[in-house]
Amino acid sequence: MKITFVIGGARSGKSSFVLNMASNLEGTMAYIATGEALDEEMRDRISKHREDRGPEWSTYEEPVEIAEVLSEIKDSYSAVVVDCLTLWLSNVLHRTQDTKVRRKRSEYRTQTTEDYIQEFIDKLKSLKDSSPVTRHSLQLFIVSNELGMGIVPENAMAREFRDLTGFLNQKVAAAADEVYLVTAGIPLKIKGSI
Repeated sequence: MKITFVIGGARSGKSSFVLNMASNLEGTMAYIATGEALDEEMRDRISKHREDRGPEWSTYEEPVEIAEVLSEIKDSYSAVVVDCLTLWLSNVLHRTQDTKVRRKRSEYRTQTTEDYIQEFIDKLKSLKDSSPVTRHSLQLFIVSNELGMGIVPENAMAREFRDLTGFLNQKVAAAADEVYLVTAGIPLKIKGSI
């Protein structure tokens, strides 16, 4: 499995860049969406993203258990896009505020946000290590936001979210084969052979 990590600011062109890269590959494509349609604005955004992808993409909507979905579908597709880790982290952070977190429909256990992050990174490394890179191996594209370039947030929860996002992005970038920074619609490769 080859992992390409794409990071950038909001509306920087990350998703378009990733969809274009994945669409140029041969074979079947899947999209793991982490956004939840909790209000009208998100419903509109999700609808537009579906439209932009087109019918050739299989879509899996999973706000939290993206590692499990990836494990289940990895052998069925040539390219998988996970979009985006920032929304995933937000979903995890909200769920870990409770003392019990629902997992696998019936099993309950207490889990911190850091536990979720480490579990995701461990699963990512395990999937990568168990499948050698070949011409026909899965190409995994992961999208995330870069939040650390702005001002320091004024409240503790926002600062925690920013810090956790930076921690998560570092871990994913370390596991990735290639990393791109996208700004103003222009991708810059910052890791991998050029």
